Amino acid sequence: MKKTVVAVALVSIGIGAAQAQEMVVKLGSAAPLTGTISHLGKDLENGTRLAVEAMNAQGVMIGGKKVKFELVGEDDQADPRTGTTVAQRLVDAGVKGVIGHLNSGTSIPASRIYDQGGVPQISPASTNPKLTQQGFKGVFRTIANDVQQGGVLGNFAVKTLGAKKVAIIDDRTAYGQGLADETEKAVKAGGGQVVAREFTTDKATDFNAILTKIRAAAPDVIMFGGMDAQAGPMLRQLKQLGITAQFVTGDGGCSPEMIKLAGDSINATTYCSMAGLPLDKMPGGAAFRDLYKKRFGGEVQLYAPYAYDAAMAIAKAMEKAASVEPAKYLPELHAISFDGVTGNVAFDDKGDIKEGAVTMYQFRNGTWAAM
Repeated sequence: MKKTVVAVALVSIGIGAAQAQEMVVKLGSAAPLTGTISHLGKDLENGTRLAVEAMNAQGVMIGGKKVKFELVGEDDQADPRTGTTVAQRLVDAGVKGVIGHLNSGTSIPASRIYDQGGVPQISPASTNPKLTQQGFKGVFRTIANDVQQGGVLGNFAVKTLGAKKVAIIDDRTAYGQGLADETEKAVKAGGGQVVAREFTTDKATDFNAILTKIRAAAPDVIMFGGMDAQAGPMLRQLKQLGITAQFVTGDGGCSPEMIKLAGDSINATTYCSMAGLPLDKMPGGAAFRDLYKKRFGGEVQLYAPYAYDAAMAIAKAMEKAASVEPAKYLPELHAISFDGVTGNVAFDDKGDIKEGAVTMYQFRNGTWAAM
């Protein structure tokens, strides 16, 4: 049954005669492959690579020609400036579509480069609403945005955890601050009070000063908008300072790495949200996990299934348009609808995924357990 699900996601792409003329089509992947969140960037690239390898194994036919997809991976270092450099490099390399970037702070400035170069971009990880609100026709995402996720986090803190006082910290990135802003709105709308709003950076390791200030406000819940590289150490320092508030964070911290970094400071009062369904509840999740582990020798971190579906969406749009040229397949990408690993893949008029589910997780028995 597991193998059947993945096959369904792939077989619907046309297969033609082996002797047909082969055409090489480059697809770009952009994510942080070095630095503190390189494990997440590599996860994104791995998901894209699995899709490329699956399509090549199937023998995709587009416009009467057999296509060989070639992955061009770039390291954007989770840096906005590097992100635009990488974007231009991918455009210049002649890629026909890009899966990336991971961080909203790199995706947003890079999206302008792709728009100018006429190259569609599908992010499997960037959740800041602004990404798809710029009016660029070639920008999409396969994951729920921060309006949806922040709303769930804020409501969870107030209504499920019963918080009357909430402290919010963000890392001042487009992702972290955007998620924190939406969470704050939902907390206030739900009748909760935001007793502290602090910020750090996505490179910081010492949070004692801001946590000491937060301790004085005695919050019931602390929410952090940022990535696991900061969330893990932050939990350690919360414990050292004797702060017992419950801790919630978004998808950037909802990873196995977060658990490793937090060590014995993480417990059942730690929660995270994840855009989409749990891997085990995704239509193709169980088969995808097995495929990923066999190919890369490790576990899925976060974004690989969404990257896989992003690459498949581009290939399917190309097939429907009988062309690999963005100007010709872009209308088909806007109209695409298929059953992917993560669920139904279809975009609204802005490029957001139509069925953007959000799931809450709790740390239990050494792992993240869906609630």
